[in-house]
Amino acid sequence: MTRDPFRIVFVCTGNICRSPMAEVVFRALATDAGLADRVVVESSGTGDWHVGERADSRTIAALTRRGYDGAAHRAKQFEHADFDTHDLVVALDRSHERILASWARDPADTDKLALLRSFDPDASGSLDVPDPYYADDSMFDEVLIMIESASRALFRQLEPAIRRDT
Repeated sequence: MTRDPFRIVFVCTGNICRSPMAEVVFRALATDAGLADRVVVESSGTGDWHVGERADSRTIAALTRRGYDGAAHRAKQFEHADFDTHDLVVALDRSHERILASWARDPADTDKLALLRSFDPDASGSLDVPDPYYADDSMFDEVLIMIESASRALFRQLEPAIRRDT
């Protein structure tokens, strides 16, 4: 019996910088592992400022420099129903985690919350992925490298269970 795909959503502030990076990177990891049909990867923001917009041009450029394609992304806002439709809700920093926890309706919702860098054994200092929005292009590259490292660690943790369900 084939089970439903594992559903994960990455959440940042406006869904134009950090969470689209995480979505694209994690989707690429699943595809490269031959599990694209077993994982649904999405992203959203805690705010509605950019709903419907493309990812920030610096996000798309940073992704392109590392071999990813972020051109299809369109921003959306996290909704309470996302707790019902996702197995894991991954915040990019502690402010997002706090907001999402405040929106959780019950312990089942709260149990789905995680901080992305908490999966990365090589993460040092703060577990927050810094917001590059007000920084230069180099900060977007640095943030993407953090997201890649944490996403690889998260994928390694999830992959055995996802494969078992195939």
